[in-house]
Amino acid sequence: MKQSITLGKVTKFMGLGFLTTLKDLFTGKLEKEDFVKFLRKVVVPLASILLFIGIWHSGAKVLYNREADFKIEKALADQGPEAAEALKACIASGDISCQPNTLPAPSQVWESYKSLLRDHNIISADKAAFKEKTAALNAKRIAEGKEPIVYTGRPSFIDQIVMSLKTVFAGFLLALIIAIPIGILIGLSPTLKSAFNWFIQIFKPVSPVVWYLLVFMIVKTILIDSSDDSSFTISFISVGLCSMWATLVNTAMGVSSVDKDYINVAKVLKLGPFQKVFKVILPSSLPLIFTGLKITLSVAWMVLIAIELLAQSPGLGLFVWEEFQNGANDSNSKIIVAMFVIGIIGFLLDRLMLTIQNAVSFNKNEGL
Repeated sequence: MKQSITLGKVTKFMGLGFLTTLKDLFTGKLEKEDFVKFLRKVVVPLASILLFIGIWHSGAKVLYNREADFKIEKALADQGPEAAEALKACIASGDISCQPNTLPAPSQVWESYKSLLRDHNIISADKAAFKEKTAALNAKRIAEGKEPIVYTGRPSFIDQIVMSLKTVFAGFLLALIIAIPIGILIGLSPTLKSAFNWFIQIFKPVSPVVWYLLVFMIVKTILIDSSDDSSFTISFISVGLCSMWATLVNTAMGVSSVDKDYINVAKVLKLGPFQKVFKVILPSSLPLIFTGLKITLSVAWMVLIAIELLAQSPGLGLFVWEEFQNGANDSNSKIIVAMFVIGIIGFLLDRLMLTIQNAVSFNKNEGL
């Protein structure tokens, strides 16, 4: 009995409660209510995933056949029956050079995913070989006070994911540093709220492209004497300025809506301004602040792709744009791989914020 309780606690803590449900299912101890919950949380999502893949596969096949027929008919009209038959045979053979370039099937996307991983392994091996080859020379250059020679080859898909994560977290940190203090001040002072309200209402809806151009103008001038690549700096500042507004507004709302009884208790206890903020106001405002932070992180991840594309920063945005311009037969499937990676990372970032919120706030939330 004790072991069963312990197992339940462990699986619940690790988010693996369905393992206990599976155990009960096979041992015949599963109650009807638990069985319904198991169907809802495990079987229904798996069924919806299979349905999605099925619809995707069918849709891709329809589009493939439509484009193949169009290409064959065009070859027939322009070059005659022999060319049309040759093209039809080429398409049927699976030759990459003549395949219709349309929505890829799930199997093609999976192959592109494996191809990107193989490419990452090759680039990682090249980096390791380069580092080993230049180790002695770089040690000598560093001893002489010179800059070491660095690897300048193209980044892999994994490298671009890492760069995007660095950019979004730097932008999120900037948004947090700017938005929370200003939100607290606005929430505490109706006068400051009136003073800043016009600024928030005007700049909150501004497009990421416009923020990028504004940041580019300023950073380019400030770093005019620098030889370093400024794309990362421009990208994370643009991301931070685009995404900070939800945190600013929610922080101000949270602070201004703190129960007046709490404020009166703080006065009775003769707490100083900083003590009142950190011991009374912020703990009461945390649910709304974290709602703003979750939205900010989601917005930061969404606008990042467009900003990286404009800034030519070597992240996922640039990867998607280069594959789109490349026009190779597997470019479409690589773009779909990037789409899934972007979505999965966005989901994980949301779960991360939810976990932090539940750890520091009294209001627990399971999220969507």
